[in-house]
Amino acid sequence: MKNILAYSFLLFILVSCTNNPNKENDRVIIARAGDRYFYSDEIKDIVPKGTSTKDSVELIKKYIDNWVHESLVIQKAENNLTDIQKNVEKQLTDYRNSLITYTYEKELVKQKLDTAVTPDEIEQYYNANQADFQLKDNIIKVIYIKVNKKAPGKEKLKKWYMSDNPKDREQLASYCHQFAENFYLDDNSWLLFDDLLKEIPIQTYNKELFLQNNRIVEVSDSLNNYFLNIKGFKIRNSLSPLSFEKENIKNIILNKRKLELITKMKNDVYNDAVNDKKIEIYINDKSKK
Repeated sequence: MKNILAYSFLLFILVSCTNNPNKENDRVIIARAGDRYFYSDEIKDIVPKGTSTKDSVELIKKYIDNWVHESLVIQKAENNLTDIQKNVEKQLTDYRNSLITYTYEKELVKQKLDTAVTPDEIEQYYNANQADFQLKDNIIKVIYIKVNKKAPGKEKLKKWYMSDNPKDREQLASYCHQFAENFYLDDNSWLLFDDLLKEIPIQTYNKELFLQNNRIVEVSDSLNNYFLNIKGFKIRNSLSPLSFEKENIKNIILNKRKLELITKMKNDVYNDAVNDKKIEIYINDKSKK
């Protein structure tokens, strides 16, 4: 009801201000921009349900104002471009064809692509393409804990985070969940060293040298203590470990399969058309004359 009121209210204002010759084939004209007209039936779906009367009127006014500006620019362009420049039929056809082809290929991939990639396939690809897996950044395996200086039990924490004993690891995990501001305990996974440096107040001008000369690191700022146990590292420009590249290699393999699937589809379509005699080329070979 509010939408109807807003619509009717705006029409009343616009129509009553024009002495009411604003009709064309029983359509009420509510705006003109140059030689283009905007009709009342074009605004019936503009206002979402539940919009207040005030907001509905403002929304309709804004819509019409945008239409006026856009219409004037289009007419300016129409008047200043050549017929050749204004002929966009080919571009529209090319765009439509590209969009239809892309949609079909996307649906084909969705239905036909084998997305299962085994660990053996990943390892084989890694071994065959190691030159492509040079590290661009330093990476580390690390245990990292950030705790407030007022946190209790830090002496035990220091023992636990340096230990490989499973019971100590359990104690460490329990402590971190209770008291740590931030922590990372998965020392089987690789992390970017730069990402860790964003969390810890370590000042170093030679990151590679720092990694080569440090295993246990304890630093602090005004509020927190930071504890690092660096379990392993790889320097940039060295061979990236397989475990760090698994997801990347999986995506490479899947993308390769996708391209092969699309290429096969195109070849099959062409070969089927040849076999069904659906292709004819109407060009005279002048070189044979």
